[in-house]
Amino acid sequence: MSDPISDFLTIIRNAYRAGKETCDARYSKIHLRIAEILKEEGYISNVEKIETERGFAALRLTLKYVDEVPAVTGIRRISSPGKRMYYKAPDIPRTLGGLGVSILTTSKGILRDREARRENIGGELICAIW
Repeated sequence: MSDPISDFLTIIRNAYRAGKETCDARYSKIHLRIAEILKEEGYISNVEKIETERGFAALRLTLKYVDEVPAVTGIRRISSPGKRMYYKAPDIPRTLGGLGVSILTTSKGILRDREARRENIGGELICAIW
């Protein structure tokens, strides 16, 4: 696996497209924080840490649908291992004019774009969700 964050986002995207109620992904602190932000923003219903049959930690995400329409209409990896995208606080792009959310990794942890602008912290733009 060369890009675990991209794989995590792909698991979520594919689960929504397949109409699944839940999806499981590998556990990491970064994945957990991204999932917590998605829950706080209302894109997923729940996130919990579980243990697989083989004894490994995993995340179980409960997906959210509004009238059988997925809450996530798009999810895109911005920065990749081959092309890192760093932004200063005033230059952080807005997702769909502020209707979506961008997630950044900063010196103060993983933050939403709004939080990074408010705290005047730049960082690497991980992904955008709308």
